[in-house]
Amino acid sequence: MTAATAGIPAYTGDAEPYSGGDTYADYRAPENGFPFAHFPDLADRRLGAAVLAANDEFFAERENLLKPERAEFDPNHFGHKGKIMDGWETRRRRGAGAAEPHPADGDHDWALIRLGAPGLIHGIVVDTAHFRGNQPQSVSVEGACLPGTPSAEDLLADDVTWTTLVPRTPVGGHAANGFAVTEQRRFTHLRLRQFPDGGVARLRVHGEVVPDPEWLAALGTFDVVALENGGVVEDASDRFFSPPVNTVSPGRSRKMNDGWETRRRRDKGHDWLRYRLVEQSVVRAVEIDTGYLKGNAAGWAALLGRDGESGEWVELLPRTPLQPDSVHRFLLTDAPAVTHVRLDIFPDGGIARLRLHGSLTAEGAGRLKSRHGELG
Repeated sequence: MTAATAGIPAYTGDAEPYSGGDTYADYRAPENGFPFAHFPDLADRRLGAAVLAANDEFFAERENLLKPERAEFDPNHFGHKGKIMDGWETRRRRGAGAAEPHPADGDHDWALIRLGAPGLIHGIVVDTAHFRGNQPQSVSVEGACLPGTPSAEDLLADDVTWTTLVPRTPVGGHAANGFAVTEQRRFTHLRLRQFPDGGVARLRVHGEVVPDPEWLAALGTFDVVALENGGVVEDASDRFFSPPVNTVSPGRSRKMNDGWETRRRRDKGHDWLRYRLVEQSVVRAVEIDTGYLKGNAAGWAALLGRDGESGEWVELLPRTPLQPDSVHRFLLTDAPAVTHVRLDIFPDGGIARLRLHGSLTAEGAGRLKSRHGELG
């Protein structure tokens, strides 16, 4: 059964038992995706996210919640405890005794998640893929903002303030259960509760990175477009083979689809990516990495920048040839302060990573500090 809630479908109840064939054939999800899905996943393991603790993980480990890949299902995969699921699954709860065999209304299981990058959350997906009759009846999600690197024990302390992001809500089995979040605050940790028990395949937390301005000030020079530092991919000409957010993800690419690749052009145009920097910055060094793109790397690249949404685009790096599977480094001299950059590639193809090493201007640092304070 589905119902529209704030434009996002809501799923409840069990899915049909698996009967063979494509394991995702009857998966329930919005046809056009979630309206917040273009924001990066702040709970991406590749950003440093982790499931710090769970009260129960009898059937399947809590760490599965943050795997970047979609959940898979092997109908013949059993272990000595039972069916092995690609998700987090707890044992069945029982009531107080024979006279009350069912769990009490408030009984639940929980998991504590550290976000890979603290930030402003716009949407959460509690994905129950392949949990067809063993999903929770309902879920809730709370957020907290704590300094440093607190332990699970620290998070469970009585003095920690938790803010409800998703109130207790019924969810469906074998479905992408999505929730819009309107709380305008910065969060570092989440608590996922499932009532009364069951399994969740994946947790996705879409939002904007809000970095610590004191940390960036101490670094001085850093990658001003990196996702973990607050850089954003605003738009792209093409997203056919792989998402452009890969270009500002941590580390080097590990395979071809870990970068950004466009379809083959059959016209005289070119492809491009547009980024918003963490704040107004002066870029001094550029890295364009075509790692693992050997027969499909971009042939040439140019970099432009502008200051503000309505500023004029100015050339930072002229059209320059690129080599396959290589790291290209360029030094910039007398580059102007910019808030946005556009990477043009000619005529098509892909890049793995873009790194823009520079420093915040006094104006940019001030705005960043102010926003951080407003979001707590």
